[in-house]
Amino acid sequence: MKIIKQKDLYLRLLGYIKPYIAFFIVGIISTILMASTQPAIAAMMKPLLDGAFVEKDQGYITWMPIVLIILFFIRGLTNFISTISFAWLSSKVVLDFRIEMFNKVLRLPTAFYDHNASGKIISKFTNDVTQVTASATDVLVTLIRDSVQVIGLIAWLFYLDWKLSLFIFALIPVIALVVVVVGHRLRFLSKKLQVSFGDLTHILGESLRGQKEVKMFGAQTYEKERFLDVANWVRRYQMKFRIASSISVPIVEMLGAFIMAYIIYLSTHRIEANQMTAGEFMSFFAALGLLLSPIKRLTKVNEPLQRSLAAAESVFGLIDKPAENNNNNSETHLKLQGNIQFKSIYFSYSGSEKPAINNLSLEIKQGQTIALVGSSGSGKTSLANLLPRLYEIQSGEILIGNYNIKDINLTTLRKHISLVSQDVMLFNDTLRANITYGTAKIDEDKLLSAITTANAKDFIDNMPNGLNTHIGENGIKLSGGQRQRIAIARAIYKGAPILILDEATSALDNESEQLVQSALDNLKKNCTTLVIAHRLSTIKKADRIIVMHNSMITESGTHKELLLKQGEYWKLQSSTEMKNDI
Repeated sequence: MKIIKQKDLYLRLLGYIKPYIAFFIVGIISTILMASTQPAIAAMMKPLLDGAFVEKDQGYITWMPIVLIILFFIRGLTNFISTISFAWLSSKVVLDFRIEMFNKVLRLPTAFYDHNASGKIISKFTNDVTQVTASATDVLVTLIRDSVQVIGLIAWLFYLDWKLSLFIFALIPVIALVVVVVGHRLRFLSKKLQVSFGDLTHILGESLRGQKEVKMFGAQTYEKERFLDVANWVRRYQMKFRIASSISVPIVEMLGAFIMAYIIYLSTHRIEANQMTAGEFMSFFAALGLLLSPIKRLTKVNEPLQRSLAAAESVFGLIDKPAENNNNNSETHLKLQGNIQFKSIYFSYSGSEKPAINNLSLEIKQGQTIALVGSSGSGKTSLANLLPRLYEIQSGEILIGNYNIKDINLTTLRKHISLVSQDVMLFNDTLRANITYGTAKIDEDKLLSAITTANAKDFIDNMPNGLNTHIGENGIKLSGGQRQRIAIARAIYKGAPILILDEATSALDNESEQLVQSALDNLKKNCTTLVIAHRLSTIKKADRIIVMHNSMITESGTHKELLLKQGEYWKLQSSTEMKNDI
C-alpha cells in the first residue's frame, strides 16, 4: 500500500509538469544524450590504447583527440541545456504550487485557522514546497541520467566480457535491500523534520509579532529556550536524516571495491592468457569505474525522493482541504436589504461539546441598531461571525430579506457586510490602499467622503505623504484611535448595508473614543448595525439591546426598559450608571 501511495504521489507531482511539456521533453532528451556520452568515453579506451598506442595506427592517432573534443563538447552542451531546462521547469512548478496553495488558504474556512498555527502554514510555502520540486524534477533527472549511464556501461561491459560482467549483479540485491530499509527511515524522518520546521517558523513568528510583550514581561529567556528546543530538534532530525541517507553509500562502495578488486585479479590472468587485450582491459576497467558513480547516485536518490514525497503529502494536504462553499451557481447580483432573521440557531465550535449558540432566534429590522451584550463567552461574537458565514451553523436558518444565507453566493453575501473590530487589521501599504482595500477601481470623491465622515481627514492631511503614506506592518505608525478611524473609513468606503461593530472602541482613550464614536455614528446611518460591546455606555442609544448568557438570549429591550427590569443587564451596569439612567 505504501508503494502504491508513493506512486500516486509521484504521478500527481508529474501532473504539474504537463503545462511545460516542451521544456520537459527538451530536458529529458538533453539528459539522455549527456548520459550516453558516459559509456562512449569508456568505449573509446579500447581503440585509443590498442589502435593508437599499441598498433601505432596514424588514423587513430589523428582522429581520437578530435573525437574526444567533440564528445566532451556534446556532453557540456547537453548538460547545460538539461540543467537550464529543469531549473526553469522547477521554478515554474514551485510558482504553480505556491499560487494554488495561496488561492486555497484564501478560501479556507475560518475554523481551519482556529486549529492551524500561521507559522506552520507559512512553513508549507517556504520549506515544504521547495522540497517537492526535488521529486518532480531533480529525482527524475537523476533516474533517467544515471539509469541510461548504468544500462550503457553494463551493455559495454557485457560486450567486452560477459563472464566477468556477471559479477556486477552481486551488487543488485544489496542495493535493493539498502534502498528499501533506508527509504522507510528517510520518509519517517522527513515528516518529523517538516513538523519541526513548522514549529520553528511558528515560534519565530510569535516572538517577532509579540516583541513588545516579550520585552515588557522579561520573557527573552523563556522565548530563547523555547526557540532553542525546537531549533535543536530540527538539527537532530537533520543529522538523523543525513546519517540515514549517507549509510548506503559506503556499503555500495565497499561491495563495489571488492568486486572491482576481484575483476582486476581475473583480468590480469586473462591478459596473460591472451584472452583480453590491454585496450579491452582499460576499457573494461574504465567502464567499471564509471559505473560506481551512477550506482551510488541511484542509491542516494532515495534521500531527496523520500524528503520530497513527505513534503508533497504536506503540500497536498493543504491543497486538498475543503474550501468554503461559495455557491458559485447562485445569484451573484442580489441587492441584500431588509430584515435579518436568526431562526432557532444552533452552533458549536469544532471539537467543543458545549454550544456557542443554543436555539437562538432574533429578528433585526432594516436600519435598526442592535447591541449584543453579555459576559465573555456568552456567544456575542460567535453570533456576529455567523452572519457573514465565517462559521457554518449546525441547525436553524439565517435570513437576509427572504434569502437564506446558505443559498447566497459567498462573495455576494460578504460584499453586503462590513466589519469594524477592536483588533483592526491594516496592511503594510499606503493609507489609500488600506481604505480602498479590495476595490479594483478607486473612486476619489468617494474616498474623500469616507475619510471625512470617519473623522480621519485631519490626521491624514498631516501625514508625510497624505493618503500615499506607508503605515508599516499592521499600521504600526498610527495610534490606536487613528487605526480605528482608518478601519471605519474602510467600512464607509465599502458602503455595505449591514455593519458589524465588534468592540470597536473598547481599547481607546476618552479623546480617541469620542472621535471614533462620532465616526461610528456617521457610519451607522442607513445601515442595519449589529454592535458587540463591553463598554455599555457606547450602546445606550441602540434601538434594541440583546442580553446574552450561556449562549442564549436572556433579555431584550431598550436601555431604559432593561434597567427598569433590574435583571441581567442591570447587573452588568455600574451603580453610578444606575443612578443616572433610572
